[in-house]
Amino acid sequence: MSRSTRKRLSARKGAPVGRRRSLPLRFLLPSLLLVAVMTMLMLRGYVNSEILADHRVSSETASDRVPSEVHESGPVLDTRGDRVASLSVPDDSIVLTFDDGPDPTWTPKVLDVLKKHRAHAVFFVTGTMASRHPDLVRRMVDEGHEVGLHTFNHPDLSLQSKSRIDWELSQNQLALVGAAGIRSSLFRPPYSSFADAMDNASWPVTQYVGTLGYITVVNDTDTEDWRRPGVGEIIRRATPEDGKGAIVLMHDSGGDRSQTVAALDRFLPAMKAEGYRFQNLTEALDAPSAHTPVTGVDLWKGKAWTFLVQASEDTTDVLVVALAAIGVLVFTRFGLMLVLSGAHARRVRRKNFRWGPAPVTEPVSVLVPAYNEAKCIENTIRSLMTSEHPIEVIVVDDGSADGTARIVEEMGLPNVRVVRQLNAGKPAALNRGLVNARYDLVVMMDGDTVFEPSTVRELVQPFADPRVGAVAGNAKVGNKDSMIGAWQHIEYVMGFNLDRRMYDMLRCMPTIPGAVGAFRRSALERVGGMSDDTLAEDTDITMALHRDGWRVVYAENARAWTEAPETVQQLWSQRYRWSYGTMQAIWKHRRALVERGPSGRFGRVGLPLVSLFMVLAPLLAPLIDVFLLYGLIFGPTGKTVAAWLGVLAVQAVCAAYAFRLDREKMTHLVSLPLQQILYRQLMYVVLLQSWITALTGGRLRWQKLRRTGVVEAAPGSVPRQSAEQTSGSERRPVG
Repeated sequence: MSRSTRKRLSARKGAPVGRRRSLPLRFLLPSLLLVAVMTMLMLRGYVNSEILADHRVSSETASDRVPSEVHESGPVLDTRGDRVASLSVPDDSIVLTFDDGPDPTWTPKVLDVLKKHRAHAVFFVTGTMASRHPDLVRRMVDEGHEVGLHTFNHPDLSLQSKSRIDWELSQNQLALVGAAGIRSSLFRPPYSSFADAMDNASWPVTQYVGTLGYITVVNDTDTEDWRRPGVGEIIRRATPEDGKGAIVLMHDSGGDRSQTVAALDRFLPAMKAEGYRFQNLTEALDAPSAHTPVTGVDLWKGKAWTFLVQASEDTTDVLVVALAAIGVLVFTRFGLMLVLSGAHARRVRRKNFRWGPAPVTEPVSVLVPAYNEAKCIENTIRSLMTSEHPIEVIVVDDGSADGTARIVEEMGLPNVRVVRQLNAGKPAALNRGLVNARYDLVVMMDGDTVFEPSTVRELVQPFADPRVGAVAGNAKVGNKDSMIGAWQHIEYVMGFNLDRRMYDMLRCMPTIPGAVGAFRRSALERVGGMSDDTLAEDTDITMALHRDGWRVVYAENARAWTEAPETVQQLWSQRYRWSYGTMQAIWKHRRALVERGPSGRFGRVGLPLVSLFMVLAPLLAPLIDVFLLYGLIFGPTGKTVAAWLGVLAVQAVCAAYAFRLDREKMTHLVSLPLQQILYRQLMYVVLLQSWITALTGGRLRWQKLRRTGVVEAAPGSVPRQSAEQTSGSERRPVG
């Protein structure tokens, strides 16, 4: 990675983002990317006859309006003038014609046989196939064969309007121009047969295309090779009677053409031995070439068309590979979560399970960094006062302008201290609190979070194991009554807590949540405390502890209730910082990939898993919905819906299992399908914007979320006390 990119992934202390962009502008580039992807998919569907294709076939049989001379004429019909002219191939001449190609498998084999026996033919190509395989069209022309039009996507033109006929032919010509730089005057309608089979529906089409300058070519010898009747039968049907000339119909596309290729390899030398010549149509008729070279703007239009088609094919191939990758990632993650989270739950819920020889009872310092938390801070502090474990509370006011520190001081609660500092950011506030902490075990929580009475006790029990350096608690959404809150509730229970059980078993948990986490003070000091190198200081410190050899575990019963963002704007700001900060942390600790010992183990296990499951998988996940939308509109709707519902069912199973482990009500899972459709797209755009920020050198600052204080203290919290009920020393700010 370049030096400039390395700088982009490093957050500078106090570096502002500059003017904040409005939410619509944030969606602009991702929306344009999504439009581009959908455009490529639609173009691919168009050239694969998935869009605007019409597979109806006329059942007309009457022919009373067809001139009698047409029924008695040859297979070449020229209706370009006021009268109908028909032509037949001279005796001892055979014009081989191949329909529906070019096909990447069979057309080269047909061309190889023709080249081997020095024979020419006419290929009536469809625009869809010519657009996708322009190299084969060029080869046809370069090797002396003629190319004719067979419409763009093979509809029965007798059922189409004149405008649709114009469009089919013009698009077919555009594909020829892009592929070989030529136009052709030869035309063969789909589903055509002999001249005497012309009916009241097909005859007007023949007349109309004549006014457009085309010569209609049907046939007088049909091999019916599409039925695969056998090599010998194909040869028999292709052989003219009594030395007469013939226009022979074969196919180089549309299915297995091995019999056609084999028959051709025997037919050509046999008929040449009898004196037949295999020529182009215009060669056989001694007429000017049907090809007209194209130059100038029209040529570039054609080349632009084939370029876009090739781009759509390549893009689709990449998307299909990416879809397969996301499928593997999603199901791998789900499988790991189900197996390992179950193992984790069984391990920690055993009756005889203990973290160490004795429970942890020593006092704990609880650090509460606070910046403009006036609406929430009282609920937070009162919830701590119900703690079943001995604690001291240190509120570090990081330059709040809304009286946060004053509110805490006026509560006058014992063992609660306020430390004031100028605004320096959350990492600096936590480090300031760490300096003022009295105890070796330190709990960190956000100023908008409330603890249950047992939270601190449950959170510190794993420290009975001297190898444990940090503990992740069970963060939950407190304001889950709204739709966006319910979606985040599902995400917290399934996406975060189930993940933490999995990562705990793999010994590579990537993040101690800022809302509820505990640390061994000595472990923090060994890695240099909280760092402001990234915008995800919680992920950064967790990775640093792993690399230093400490175990990081998950305490499922250490529950904390946090206020989740309630608007899309706030959610965007939070997740943008999280995703960008995670990317920074991964980049910061990249050397772990090549190091030895605990650092190397985390680097070769933890970093790849975090990168795959937290960065790559969410970025690719919307492809599931893109292909769902495409399939609903243009593809096999039933199969598409079934596939999507299958993925949703797997997610629902994982979500239900996660809710069961967390003892949560299943009612919120009703919104899971809508979450997958809407919420996932928002997370995708956030992650994409984070990538763009990293790659373009953008800077991101901490953005304070507006809180409402709707998450209240746990039942049994200490009531408000007046200032006179506490000593002045207890209320005096520290620092």
